[in-house]
Amino acid sequence: MLKSCHEVHRLVAESYDRQLPWLTRFRVRLHLAACDACTNFKRNMNLLREAMRRIDR
Repeated sequence: MLKSCHEVHRLVAESYDRQLPWLTRFRVRLHLAACDACTNFKRNMNLLREAMRRIDR
């Protein structure tokens, strides 16, 4: 299992730049299923990325 929310935050951010190995993706998904804070972090990252895309247009 992943060590901490800090590690999950790092991996979520990395996943936007490269594809993570399948086992890492699986572990992140398991963590997200159990952790509201990390789920909110991922949701916020998605919102920020979408906002940046719209600004770029």
